[in-house]
Order: sequence, then C-alpha cells, then structure tokens
Amino acid sequence: MGRVYLDHAATTPVDPEVADAMARVLRGTHGNPSSIHAEGRAARALVDRAREEVASAIGAEPSEIVFTGGGTEADNLALRGVLRARRADGTGLVTTAIEHHAVIDTANDLAATSDGARVTVLAVDRDGLLDPAVLERALDLRTVLVSVVHGNNEIGTVQPLDLLGAICRRRGITFHTDAIQSVGALPFDVRVLPVDLVSMNAHKFYGPKGVGALYVRRGTRLATVQTGGGQERGRRTGTENVAGIVGLGVALRLAAARRTTESARQSALRDRLIAGILGRVPAAILTGHPVLRLPNHASFCFPGVRGDELVIACDLEGFAVASGSACTAGETEPSPVLLALGLDPASARGSLRVTVGRGTTAAQVDAFVTALPPIVARLRDGHRAAPGSSVTAPVASPRT
Repeated sequence: MGRVYLDHAATTPVDPEVADAMARVLRGTHGNPSSIHAEGRAARALVDRAREEVASAIGAEPSEIVFTGGGTEADNLALRGVLRARRADGTGLVTTAIEHHAVIDTANDLAATSDGARVTVLAVDRDGLLDPAVLERALDLRTVLVSVVHGNNEIGTVQPLDLLGAICRRRGITFHTDAIQSVGALPFDVRVLPVDLVSMNAHKFYGPKGVGALYVRRGTRLATVQTGGGQERGRRTGTENVAGIVGLGVALRLAAARRTTESARQSALRDRLIAGILGRVPAAILTGHPVLRLPNHASFCFPGVRGDELVIACDLEGFAVASGSACTAGETEPSPVLLALGLDPASARGSLRVTVGRGTTAAQVDAFVTALPPIVARLRDGHRAAPGSSVTAPVASPRT
C-alpha cells in the first residue's frame, strides 16, 4: 500500500491545478503589482482575479479580502488591528480556552504589553463547545472584540458561529473567527453568518504554504499593524506574493466547488475510522464533539501511552498522523485544549489526531484501524513494564 498520509489538519498536498497555476505565474509574470507599467499591471490583474475568487467562495466583496502571509498573520492582524482601532471604546478581548496559539498567544501578548488588553478566556464543555450563554455573560461595556475558532484544529469541534455572532452583533462588538480548518471544508457564507473578520490559510485547503487571507466586513474598524508601502488598501503593507495569492484563489475556488461531495465522502471515512478505533482499542477516548466536528477530523486519547510515541510508532508502520497541533509537535506537556475539556493530564498526554483528505481511501482507513491496536497495546505493555513508570494505566473510556 505504501505510506498513508493522515495528517491533513497540519497541511494538505498542493492540488496539481494549483501548482500549475502558480508555475505559470512564476515563469511568466515578474512585475510588481504596485508598478504602473505593463508588467506591473499584469501582476495586479492576477492579484485582483484571486481576490475575486476568494470573495466569491465565501460570499464577500473583493474589497473585503486582505491577503496575508498565512493564517497566523491573519489572526494577528484581526486581534491587534481591532484593539488598536477601537482603543477609545475599550480594551476588552474575549476568547476561549481552545484557541489556536496564533490567537491565544497574541491575546496574552496584547495583555502583557503596552496595548493593555483585558483578556477574558472562556471555558468550553467536555466536547469543546462554547455555550452562547457563557459568552453573553462575559461581555461588558468595555468589550470590543470576541475571537472564537470555528473548527478546532486539535479536536475538530465546530462552534455555532450563528449564535455567537448574533450575540456580538446585538452588542456592537466585533466578532472574529479563525476559520482556517473549516473554510475549505464547510459551507461558509458571510452574507448569512454574523462574522466581521475571518482568518483563512491556503495550505489547509490544498494551496501553498506562506499565504493566507483575512476577510474584513465593510465598516469594520481595523488598524494596520505594520508600516511600509500601503499595499492591501493600507491594511497589510508589503509587496504581494503574486504566485502564492494566485494559488490561494485557485485552491479556494476548487475547494468550494468540491465541498459538498468531498465533505460527505470524508465524513463517512471519518466515522468509519472513529468506529473502528473505539471498537478495537480498549479505553480509547474520542475527543471533541461526536457530531459537530470537521468532516475529516478524528481525535483520540489513549491512557497509558504518550502521543509522541504513538506518532513515531505509526510513522514506522507507514502512517503519518499527529499528536495535537502541528505547531506544538515535540512538546511533552499535555495540550491546553485537551485539559480544557476536563481530561486528566495523563490521559491528555496520549493524544492522537487522524485527519483524512481528498486522496484518502476506505482501504487506507481500514489499514490504519488494523495497525493501531497492536501499536497501542505494545506501548502500554512497555510502560507497565518500565521501572518507576509514571504513565497512568488504561482506564475506562468516558465515551464509546
């Protein structure tokens, strides 16, 4: 069968059509989009076309799309830009305990520096859902921004943006969502959803790394956070990555066109994978919401083993998987996201994330489900036999 890639939440392979479009730009378009000569105008036309493609995919106007250097930059621009622009209204920022590091670390930095943000971090339930009533109680007259991840990268839980955004809209509070995992996989229409800012990242939907976008609803107050040439209507300065932007536009257009079929197919594979692992691995714990989750996302904890050991063992068997977020790979401390669900640290250390994609087949899923149980059993036996082992023995799963 060869190697099986099951880490699409970390990054996706570049679609051949995307790669071809980028190659044409790299070979044939060398102008700076800010230049007024013919070469510059040709580059500007490509950027404008990509902006239209991104806008069309989410129901936005092209002028509402700001290209960035990736999802992390989009999150930073949203948080820093809104708090800077609305400083006179207040410094309150409300977010959740399960945000990506690009949001939670930025929020902490804003609180610790001269920006002086007053950050409130909200708890979620055992499935990773934020209760809208909890959000509403946390808001006050000095709250200017709420940031809630749409589809969580570690546990796959999908938040009810319609309910959360409606609360913010009634209060005149800017609402940002990190939709980096979800915008290519789930229906996403800003004409319907009450969101003001949306972060996107091309390499999560079969585009290139190093390019992203931030949707900024018309009328949303957003200050620039870097100085320079004034590109992107002054909201993100710096010469545009023309080839990357073209790749992002093509990738999101293709993702939107294939979304219905692929989401259904990947959801079936995901459910097949979850049922197989819960049925074959003793004491396996499914993390995240059992239904309201990303269509390609399965995540577990296996008490009695460590996630990094699982990843290495699976890799040796030919399967690329992850333990938590790719941004924290190599860390030995339990994930804050898993602890926020109420898992004990020992169980949280045994996390494994398995995410399918366009190229994943049922045979590959079945092969992984067959390979994983003996891997877990072997690692558990090794820890039980190790003198002075601090790894907790398997316990009964709270969810089967």
